[in-house]
Amino acid sequence: MADHPLEQAATEQRNPASERLDEMSALEIVDLMNAQDRRVAEAVHAAREALAQAVEIVVAALRAGGRLFYLGAGTSGRLGTLDAAECPPTFGTDPEQVQAVIAGGREALVRAIEGAEDRAEEAAAALRERGFGPGDVLAGIAACGLTPFVRAGLEFAAGLGARTLFLTCNPRLDPMPRADVVIALDVGPEVLTGSTRLKAGTATKLALNTLTTAAMVRLGKCYGNLMVDLRATNEKLRARSVRILRQLCGLDDAAARRALAEAGGGLKVAILMARRGLARDQATALLARHQGVLRRALEG
Repeated sequence: MADHPLEQAATEQRNPASERLDEMSALEIVDLMNAQDRRVAEAVHAAREALAQAVEIVVAALRAGGRLFYLGAGTSGRLGTLDAAECPPTFGTDPEQVQAVIAGGREALVRAIEGAEDRAEEAAAALRERGFGPGDVLAGIAACGLTPFVRAGLEFAAGLGARTLFLTCNPRLDPMPRADVVIALDVGPEVLTGSTRLKAGTATKLALNTLTTAAMVRLGKCYGNLMVDLRATNEKLRARSVRILRQLCGLDDAAARRALAEAGGGLKVAILMARRGLARDQATALLARHQGVLRRALEG
């Protein structure tokens, strides 16, 4: 009987450093895991060129009205869902702009759905249900690289003519799924053999953080390093909006709160009103003329 493909996956190999894991003290386990985690940032750095290519693909699609979809199972699917969920409050995006599809559906976010990752036929059905089209981008996430649900989704997307990205922690996977860009993160074997919620999960989180943050920055969602497109949906974010107004416009706290209220809660509009002495409708129109990019609106 031939070996299962997983036998050769980097994510399934035993880590020599942790072969006596069950004999270690709590502090020894903590130190070992911390030492192993240092490899994660190096793995993401090594994939920087692929990540940059992926960013440009996402930017082009979003600028043209397309969307970014994450597709994954288990930990990979949950990390995609987390990244998608954080885009609207951070960057003021429409919730439809960055979406996540997880094998097994919403229930799989809070508990394991046995066998969901093996149901390849459900990937295309889930994407069709959301209206996935050729102008969208599909980012398949699979730590081991073999997940049938993810591979089938990539084939479906490519068949439509959509751009595709593939993120894996199995860099020597052969064959790799067909994708425009492959982001292969070489984190090495896990401390607990096969537990890809560890280094592989951390590396995936870092890569997704980089992908959407860099894309949103390129789309003009920040000014300098400030979140000027955030949605002030809670007190923390309202306070951040006021602080940004104080920093960029030299306003005191009360004046900043008034400016934000007069702008209808729109931070970019409030900044333009304060810095250029514009009425709300004028600031809104100016921002629109510059495709929502605050720096261009301030300098134009």
